[in-house]
Amino acid sequence: QVQLVESGGGSVQAGGSLTLSCAASGYTYANYYMSIGWFRQAPGKEREGVASITSDGSTKYADSVKGRFTISQDNTKKILLLQMDSLKAEDTGMYYCAVRVGQGLTLQEADFTYWGQGTQVTVSS
Repeated sequence: QVQLVESGGGSVQAGGSLTLSCAASGYTYANYYMSIGWFRQAPGKEREGVASITSDGSTKYADSVKGRFTISQDNTKKILLLQMDSLKAEDTGMYYCAVRVGQGLTLQEADFTYWGQGTQVTVSS
């Protein structure tokens, strides 16, 4: 059973930084075509993809976070990170990590099977 636990959320002023972590367990990354992604959902809005990374380190970012967010992973420890810099009020939302089993990079929610419970990020302007 794949389990994902996010942490690192909090409140920060615009222009500040946060690093989110996702601890993963219950699968062997190297045995499958897999990718892990970060998604977010703002109040009253649909969940959207933020960034994703494959087991070989290829990455994909939403246009809204390019140049500000960095996704990385420690495959040995099964920890996924999202470094968020130059935060804006519109980055506020619940952030989720998710696992996709399958080839290719995608930021489509429907392509991901396993989800964490989320961690809240609030950016004040």
